[in-house]
This record gives sequence, structure tokens and C-alpha cells, in this order.
Amino acid sequence: MIPLLFGVSIVIFLVMRILPGDVAASIASRGDETATPTEQEIEAVRVALKLDRPVYEQYWDWISHAVILDFGKSFRTTGRESVAADLKRKIPVSVELGVMAMLIGWMIALPVGIISAIRQDTWMDYVGRSFATSGLAMPTFWAAALIILFLSRVFEWLPPLGYKDLWEDPEANLKQLIFPALPLGWTLSSTLARMIRSAMLEVLREDYITTARAKGLREFVVINRHALKNALIPVITLAGFQIGLLIGGTVLVEQIFTIPGMGRLLVTALADRDFPVIQAIVLIITFAFAGMNLIIDLMYGLLDPRIRYA
Repeated sequence: MIPLLFGVSIVIFLVMRILPGDVAASIASRGDETATPTEQEIEAVRVALKLDRPVYEQYWDWISHAVILDFGKSFRTTGRESVAADLKRKIPVSVELGVMAMLIGWMIALPVGIISAIRQDTWMDYVGRSFATSGLAMPTFWAAALIILFLSRVFEWLPPLGYKDLWEDPEANLKQLIFPALPLGWTLSSTLARMIRSAMLEVLREDYITTARAKGLREFVVINRHALKNALIPVITLAGFQIGLLIGGTVLVEQIFTIPGMGRLLVTALADRDFPVIQAIVLIITFAFAGMNLIIDLMYGLLDPRIRYA
């Protein structure tokens, strides 16, 4: 994880400075596209933001503070607010939305995948496979737009905009996040359902499943205790890689439903060329992705005792 984070930090730091455009000139013009700031004004902004120093000095200053979670100050916010303070408010919103989407995805994928496997080539299997295919074919942002259109046309109602803290108003929080989480969960469930079905079909053909049935065990016990636990190993692996898909979908969904999360902050920072915010978010996303995959690797030993890390 350490080389990965180090490599990503270098890439994102250099990319932000290679992109065309001068953030100092943009800030000096105060958002007025018709304004033409003088070279002295631009240079004053560049000195204030410490962009006049060599790139390697800028990088060392940033990364040496980032390791202690000090990501510097925003270029754009009033009073140049600390990036860490802003992320402290945004990250819980995105995490809650992501966790809710994953729960929805697993709640849908598990029964669909299991039923499709144990009822192979029946109408239930065809319905489950059609559901999975439609979820894979439909982009998350389009599904989110359809939800808004459906709610507004059929029920003449829209989810409340903004964000209410879960601990302050749980009911309002659920109303705000359940509909953004639905398209994300549906997209995740489609891939998971296909993988669960494939893994279950492979496991159900194993000799130990035949032996378990021959011993007279109930089908529920055979499926849950013997088949599902072994089938979940490749599914858990896939779930780790879906973290990237979930993060990408969260960025779009937060924009559509105006949720003040980390994804929406990233879009705003990209438009404003706010280097410290973009660098911090990319680094946090990389850490979350790598950390989740590490956790999933460690979970293998819990799912299958034959796996050892010695």
C-alpha cells in the first residue's frame, strides 16, 4: 500500500501542474473571465500560494504534511479553509451513501444469485439474469435521472435536497439518501448477482455437496453452510474491486441529487483547479481502495480455514 500511495501522490501532483491553464491567473481575475490581471497581480497570487517554488520543493512540502493528514489550505474557499476541515464534513456523507448502496447491492444480489443458481434454467433464473444484465447495461447517472423523473411524474414528489445528519434527524437523512443509494446499489448488485450465480453453480457440482445431501442434510443447511460460504470467496474479491466503481458512481449521484459529499467537492475542485483539494481526495480514494482490498485479502482466512498466511 505504501508504494502505491507514494506513486499515486507523485502522479496526481504532477498532473495537476501539467494541465493547461494558470490557477494563479484565474484567482487573480476573481472569477471574472473578462478581466485581465496584470503580471504583478498574478505573481503576487503565485507567491501567496507558494507556487513560485520548484516543483520538488512544493511536492515535499505537501507530502510531508499529508502523511500527518494536513493537506494544506484550499485555493478557493473564503479565508482559505483547511482542506482537512472541509473533508471532515464531506467524507462522512459519502461514506454513509456508499455503505447504504453496498447494503442495498448485497441485499439484492445474494437472493437473486442464489435462487438463479439453485433454480438453474427455470423462469426464476431467466428473470434473475435479465435483472443482472439490465443493471450492467444501465449507467448509474441515467438510473438516478430516471428515479427523479419517476418520482416527479408519478408521485409529484422529489427527495429533499441537501443533507441532514443521521444522528440529528434519522428520518430526513433516510429520505435524502435512500433514492441516491438505489441506483448505486442496483449497479453493484448486477455484477455481484452474476458472480454469485456462477460461483454457486461451480460449488454445487462439487463432491462434498453431493455427500452433504446424501447424509440427509436439509437443502437450506447444504446451501448456507456448505455451498454459500465457499462460493463467497471470489464474490468478496469482486466486491473489493467494486469500491472504485462505487466511488465513481458516488461522484455523479452526488451531483444529481445535490448531496454535499466528497464526490461533489471533487467536481467543484476540478472546475476551480483547486490543487490541494483534488490531491487530498485522490489520495484518500486510493487509500480507501487499497485498504479495502487488504481487508478482503485478510477475510479469505475467515471464509476458508484452509487458507493460511504463514
